[in-house]
Amino acid sequence: MKKLLDYVLSVVYVLYFGLVLLVFHVLQAFAFNVFGRPAHKKVVDYMNASMTFGWLLTGTTVRFRQTTSLPTDRPIIFVANHQSMFDIPPIIWFLRAHTPTFVSKIELAHGTPAVSYNLRKSGAALIDRKDSKQAIMEISRLGKLIQEQNLSAVIFPEGTRSASGQMRPFATGGVSVLLKRAPKALVVPIAIRGSGAFTPKGLFPLTSFSRLSWVTLPPIDPAGQSADDVVRQAEAAITAELAHPLAMVNA
Repeated sequence: MKKLLDYVLSVVYVLYFGLVLLVFHVLQAFAFNVFGRPAHKKVVDYMNASMTFGWLLTGTTVRFRQTTSLPTDRPIIFVANHQSMFDIPPIIWFLRAHTPTFVSKIELAHGTPAVSYNLRKSGAALIDRKDSKQAIMEISRLGKLIQEQNLSAVIFPEGTRSASGQMRPFATGGVSVLLKRAPKALVVPIAIRGSGAFTPKGLFPLTSFSRLSWVTLPPIDPAGQSADDVVRQAEAAITAELAHPLAMVNA
């Protein structure tokens, strides 16, 4: 019975999701070309809110918790574990004051309405994982951007999704490049829970009545530390947060 419900509610959400992508693709293009980047950002924020709260159609709950206040007068590098493509919308919506800009594989820059358009226009680092020189240059460009404009970058150091929820070891390279170009940045870990189980086979079927959470953990000041030390601290903080039972986290 539960499996049947998963399929039925997934159909409802997929139809809703497709409509959101189509509508917000048009709205993004209009906002960007007529009013510029600030208007485009507003549209993107609400697109991701629509995706996030649309999960309620599947009976799924979303919880965001910020353990400490974060500054807006210096750049931030958000470092998160990665389970699903749905890791991203709550980060964009709940952390919108920091203008999260992603390190993403270049393949996503085309083929998905609204999402691909935003990646191309937002300043995201679109990296070719087969071309290390190109990847370093793109991440370096993003680091310079967040340093100059006090924005934030989001990177998933596992390098790929881990739908099982079992974290892969964090790689240091991307964070190291960002820190070289954004030496004033704070590094803020984000612990993501439940999105892999919510999307075990991608977009369909979803697991209805899931419980998803995003937790921003205390920032790490990289001053005087190596990038490897900073990444290891972020990895340990996320691991420790995910070790708590979900009932305790949602208490």
